[in-house]
Amino acid sequence: MSLFNVFEISSSAIAAQSQRLNVTASNIANADSVAGPDGKPYQAKQVVFQAVPTADGERAPAKVQVAGIVDDTTPGRTVYNPSHPLADAAGYVTMPNVSVVEEMVNMILGQRAYEASSKVIKAADEMLAQINNIVR
Repeated sequence: MSLFNVFEISSSAIAAQSQRLNVTASNIANADSVAGPDGKPYQAKQVVFQAVPTADGERAPAKVQVAGIVDDTTPGRTVYNPSHPLADAAGYVTMPNVSVVEEMVNMILGQRAYEASSKVIKAADEMLAQINNIVR
């Protein structure tokens, strides 16, 4: 594996974690959205990652890419609020299935993975600069 593969792998991780952070931010922003454009409560989204072999073949480490963004199927919580316009006959309102605590954990994990990948790129860049100085 060459140092150039390190750049390819780390940059793919940065792109994937960036998308994860965007989805997490969207989930947090919609944690109290009782009705979306379709009239239903917001459904939390989750990012699905997949490994993709690098150009060197199957024996080399894999890049990461986002395979898709899927709806979280966890049912939304219900809150008793009979005065709410969207309350059912029993006075309950179905809220989004977003757990702000879980989303904050996702955000911290995504941020740390993003930082780790950027540090790998920085270290590989410094190694290439040192190799270039030795060759001169």
